[in-house]
Amino acid sequence: MDFKLTSDQDALVSAVDKLAARFEARPTEFLGFALVGHELERELEDGQYFDIAQVPELGPLTAAMAVERLARLPFTAEIALSMLVRPQLAGEWPRPLAVAENSRPGRFLATAKTVLVIHGENVGIVQPAAHEVEAVESLFAYPMGKLKEGTTTTQLSGSEAANIRKWLRIALAAEVSGLLQAAVGSTVEHLSSRKQFGRPLGTFQALRHRMAECAVLAGGVRWLALKAAGTGDEGDAALAASHAQESATRVVYDVHQMLAAMGMTLEHPLHLWTYRLKALLSELGGRGGQAKAVAQHCFGCGGPG
Repeated sequence: MDFKLTSDQDALVSAVDKLAARFEARPTEFLGFALVGHELERELEDGQYFDIAQVPELGPLTAAMAVERLARLPFTAEIALSMLVRPQLAGEWPRPLAVAENSRPGRFLATAKTVLVIHGENVGIVQPAAHEVEAVESLFAYPMGKLKEGTTTTQLSGSEAANIRKWLRIALAAEVSGLLQAAVGSTVEHLSSRKQFGRPLGTFQALRHRMAECAVLAGGVRWLALKAAGTGDEGDAALAASHAQESATRVVYDVHQMLAAMGMTLEHPLHLWTYRLKALLSELGGRGGQAKAVAQHCFGCGGPG
């Protein structure tokens, strides 16, 4: 696949990068779990960035690149579903979006205006009233919420549900890609400045090898996510999501181990990416769900997924 950007795509990516640069720094007084980027979200709304995928000259590939770049920020906002999944829905559905999967709490669900409801193989959609959702306290670095029981949803057809699942996987992979790159970058910065035995930790060969492996995994997730967004192929989407969750499991473990006790504090920003990754590890059935989807869409084995 040719990943060379057109002039329109290049201009959009530059604009997103310029906008993101204003939100790179975490507020020094923030010592919580979820750093919610309300101002970032307003900027994206005002600039109509959530409609990137629907512009013929840009398309889903450019939207995936925007999702990946914005996921690297310490601030979090509902971006991936709005940019990559909402364009696939028939009709007008307001954002923010959220996913309620098998009655579990979901990211941004307490304030979502459109909720995709997954129960087994069925996918429904609803615009919940304020009394039908509630906030949930969580250690994940996302604002979490829950859809109350008894909420009436409109069921999508089998083909619509399959298409939405595909784009949910692509959105997941694109977001994981940005989070992994940010987590690796934050760890490299720590290893470059922290000294032991009179030399930076990053000069020790064992740590350098492990960080190189983390960087390779993060890079692989990025390219698979972009390929899936570009092709819109179910097999590519399944592979991207599978590699994303598998890689995140390994990278989160490694980067926290390399920061030792510092990685368990709220003073260090690493958790703003890794605790979001932990939330994404269980979405869409987790690694088992992605393995099933790969078997079906890449090898023709198994049932719907």
